[in-house]
Amino acid sequence: MKYSKEEVIQYVNEDDVKFIRLAFCDVFGKQKNISIMPRELARAFEYGIAFDASSVEGYGDETHSDLLLKPDSETLMLLPWRPEHGKVVRMFSNVIYPSGKISECDTRNLLKKAIKDAADAGISFFFGAEQEFYLFNLDQNGKPTDVPYDEAGYMDIAPEDKGENIRREICLTLEQMGIRPESSHHEEGPGQNEIDFRYSDPLTAADNVMTFQTVVKTIAHQNGLHADFSPKPLKDQPGNGFHINMSVKSVDGSDNLPFVIAGVLDKAVEMTAFLNPTPDSYMRFGNNKAPKYISWSNENRSPLVRIPAAVGEYRRAELRSPDPTANPYLAFTLIIYVGLYGIKNQLKLPRASDFNLFKASAETFDKFQQLPDTLEAARTLADQSEFINEHIPKAILEIYCNK
Repeated sequence: MKYSKEEVIQYVNEDDVKFIRLAFCDVFGKQKNISIMPRELARAFEYGIAFDASSVEGYGDETHSDLLLKPDSETLMLLPWRPEHGKVVRMFSNVIYPSGKISECDTRNLLKKAIKDAADAGISFFFGAEQEFYLFNLDQNGKPTDVPYDEAGYMDIAPEDKGENIRREICLTLEQMGIRPESSHHEEGPGQNEIDFRYSDPLTAADNVMTFQTVVKTIAHQNGLHADFSPKPLKDQPGNGFHINMSVKSVDGSDNLPFVIAGVLDKAVEMTAFLNPTPDSYMRFGNNKAPKYISWSNENRSPLVRIPAAVGEYRRAELRSPDPTANPYLAFTLIIYVGLYGIKNQLKLPRASDFNLFKASAETFDKFQQLPDTLEAARTLADQSEFINEHIPKAILEIYCNK
């Protein structure tokens, strides 16, 4: 449910809400927040709440450090794990200058712009997220270890799968917050889990990814565990993926999904620095179903993009290269723009790769372009890309390219 400012103020005043968290993220997608008391809420809506932007990655230095958070009333959520008396709620916020202009480094606003650009072209995108994470034990001092919570494998059940109750608690908490998980299961790695979401509009989907990671980490901590979303937590085990399911609708009813996939394939190497922003991201490529070659297929899980077995409203394409360290607002922004590029230019799909790329011959590999091998290579490709420079603000591009 989407709330107006007046409805939020009424709810806070009538339902024993004592703290309001104004949430946002840095350019790499790490969530931040400021908590305010109810008496400050009207001021937050009218003027915003100031914070030291120089201390947040991507928002400037000490010379221009004053930015403000202006909450988006439509994103109001109760945090159900906080006290029942003296409730805590959260709203995502716009990051603005004192003049009222939205910061160019507010990646949530970049996604809003991409959605509008698509709508102006008669196109609507929808995304569903699948994020994997490991559960690790804590040591006697409460610090994370690299000891997995269990030794179960893919889709195992209890008692081998010790994460079953944790996933259940996560899914129930998400439901309380109005987020709809579709399925959950144990993944291939020891202590590795996955929870998938029903598709939604891009902004809601990105907000849900941010909320999901917070909920998982919170529930894990409450159960004496550490949740790890890094791309390669264990060297010799599967990495964590952030599989992005995407579908597209047009006002004229035309089937544009093949053009969107072609756009993704065409710009894949240029996007990689944003979809895989850490050095460890590149340790994941090429094994345990994580793609390395730019290709597509029906159902096959070895290419970069696959078309899952689904029909009707569930027909979609799945991009398999991103990992959970990606900023979802930037990831969805770029996918929208490469999709629009593919549609505008009516790009043709190459031949499908309906074979196992993990077991193909070297001669076969030579026919395919590869994803970058290192973060440094990915940064160079992004920096040199006219497409990326057109759609990503210079301040963000410089940070991602480490300039």
